[in-house]
Amino acid sequence: MLIMAFFYCSCSNESTESYAPTPSALNIPKLFQDNIIAPVIPNNNPQTTEGVALGKKLFFDPILSGNNTQACADCHAPKNAFTDTARFSDGIDGTLGNRNAMPLFNLAWNYDEKFFWDGKSFSLEHQAFSPVTDPSEMKSTWAEVEKKLQEHVEYPILFQQAFGTSRIDSTLVTKAIAQFERTLISANSKFDKFLLGEAQLTPEEQNGFDVFMDEARGDCFHCHGSDKNPLWTDNAFHNNGLDETFTDLGLGAVTGDPADNGKFRSPSLRNLKFTAPYMHDGRFNTLEEVINHYSEGLKNSSTIDPLMKKVAQGGVNLSEKDKTDLKAFLLTLSDDAFVNNPSFSN
Repeated sequence: MLIMAFFYCSCSNESTESYAPTPSALNIPKLFQDNIIAPVIPNNNPQTTEGVALGKKLFFDPILSGNNTQACADCHAPKNAFTDTARFSDGIDGTLGNRNAMPLFNLAWNYDEKFFWDGKSFSLEHQAFSPVTDPSEMKSTWAEVEKKLQEHVEYPILFQQAFGTSRIDSTLVTKAIAQFERTLISANSKFDKFLLGEAQLTPEEQNGFDVFMDEARGDCFHCHGSDKNPLWTDNAFHNNGLDETFTDLGLGAVTGDPADNGKFRSPSLRNLKFTAPYMHDGRFNTLEEVINHYSEGLKNSSTIDPLMKKVAQGGVNLSEKDKTDLKAFLLTLSDDAFVNNPSFSN
């Protein structure tokens, strides 16, 4: 529904027309309401029905790429919790990046608003800005994208409905995409249902959660949260012992501080069932490999996180049963309803 409001000035014969799109509040899950504060929504980009619909259309439209062959959804597929099953995504001309595409969900609760593996983009709006011009991704220019959208038969009307103007620019494009991305909320996993009293864990899954929370065993919760943090990440940057030396400096390349070399943002542990391969460079194909890394594969370096307390022993040295049960628990954080939600598909 479109809301049109007309205001007439009493001191002249002229009339001015003011347009407001339909407000559309996020559907915030109960666990989020109970455990964390409100989502981050900029005052200059409120959620609206028309803005979300426009953002969704743009997200799935290859018109944003230089040769009209690649959309945001090609590297962030809904069925994969909005990531890519390839280790490195390829751009429009086959050029490969050097990092695994991060999954997209629960983005409105990244309170530091530092996005990408290295935190190079501040705000979700800016995160949507850079792939268009990245030579290893969409390899276009904003001037060209704006021109194509402006000449399109539908987009000027849709921008008018969403923002009250048919003049299209990059700011409005990224605002619309960010609105859609903020609706990508995942909170319907088995473990969510367990916390709500709607499901039971198996003994193996319960032991896996205990391993996760036990500082003497898995010791995972410092970076990835707990049953009191439904994001399952701290969204902070850590060197988790992947390498002794760094070909990719991560956060250090952004801040210029050598103390940040090798640090990358902790990803959420939600939806691991759908998001392989793992780590910033996709080096691990299976959860078993990830667990083995923390169990006996840690590598020391000058910036390794102090939370990697057992690096001298190679890791936390889990038993085979605890490894198997930890994987079972991690899989309870996967949300099939999210990846099959028709509201998020093309």
